[in-house]
Amino acid sequence: MRLTSKFVAISAAIALLCAAAAVWKLRSGEPARATAASGEVRPVWTETDWPFGADPWGKGKAFRCKAADCGGEVQLYVRAKLGFCNCATGVADDGDLEQMGDLALIGKATPIGSGREIIVGPMRGRSRAYRVEGDRNVALSLAYNQRCDMVAATALVGPGAPASLEPAVLAFLNSDRMLKWAEMALGL
Repeated sequence: MRLTSKFVAISAAIALLCAAAAVWKLRSGEPARATAASGEVRPVWTETDWPFGADPWGKGKAFRCKAADCGGEVQLYVRAKLGFCNCATGVADDGDLEQMGDLALIGKATPIGSGREIIVGPMRGRSRAYRVEGDRNVALSLAYNQRCDMVAATALVGPGAPASLEPAVLAFLNSDRMLKWAEMALGL
C-alpha cells in the first residue's frame, strides 16, 4: 500500500509541475494578436500584389494586415520615387507631402488634421491622416527622403480599425525588412 501512495503523490506532483510549466509557457510566449474588442494592435503584414496600373513611378510593394490582427482591414502601399524630392528641404511641410505622396492612387481625400514629422531609419519626412471621399476608409499618407530620392507610403485603413495605426505602420516601415528594401530601392 505504501508504494501505491508514493506513486500517487509523485504522479500528482509531476502533473502539477507540468500544469505550472504550461501556464508559464503560455504567459511568456508571443502576445495575443489584436482584436477589435481589446483595441490592442499587433499587426501581421503580408505582402500582396501591387494593385495599381503603370505610371511614371512604377510598381511598389503592397502589404495587407487582416482585420483579426489590426482591428480592421489595412492595406499598405509603398514605393520609391527617385529624383522627385526637393533635394534641399526634403518633405518639409504638409504641402510637400500632398505633392509627393501617393494619395492619388486611392482617390480624392481630405485632410483630417495637420501632419507631423516622422523618422524612418536615417530618413525624415511627414505623415498626415485623410478621410477618403465617398468611402468609410481613412488614409494615412507618409513620405520620407534621403537626399533627392524619397519613399511614399499610403495606408488605407478600413472601418473598425483604430484610427491611431500610425505607430504600427511606422514600426513596420522601420523594420529591418523595409529599411533594407528602401536602401536597395533608393540606392543608398
